[in-house]
Amino acid sequence: MPTPYWKVRPYVLTGGRTRTRQHLLVHTLVSVPYYDAVFASGLLPEPRSLYEHARTTRSVAELSAVCGMSLGVTRVVVDDLAATDRLCIHGDTAASPFDHRLLERLRDGLRQLA
Repeated sequence: MPTPYWKVRPYVLTGGRTRTRQHLLVHTLVSVPYYDAVFASGLLPEPRSLYEHARTTRSVAELSAVCGMSLGVTRVVVDDLAATDRLCIHGDTAASPFDHRLLERLRDGLRQLA
């Protein structure tokens, strides 16, 4: 299926950026503290969709899926909206389930095999 003509290229939405100011994981929860219809009407369709879907608390991955944007673009747009205090990024409530020392030993072992 061809891409609709109205679909904006990812680099236009992100201004060519791929990095965010905050570390946003796929399970990071975001929400809109108060919805502003006037602000939403001034956004491009993709950020507007993300802003509107974040009215209920959702993860970055959920927003990416429901808005049809790539995860990288979603992270940058979420970061931009958060920088204007239009979106609230909730702190991670759970620590990483991975033991970093074990992962480093595994990485070093794989390098030795290569």
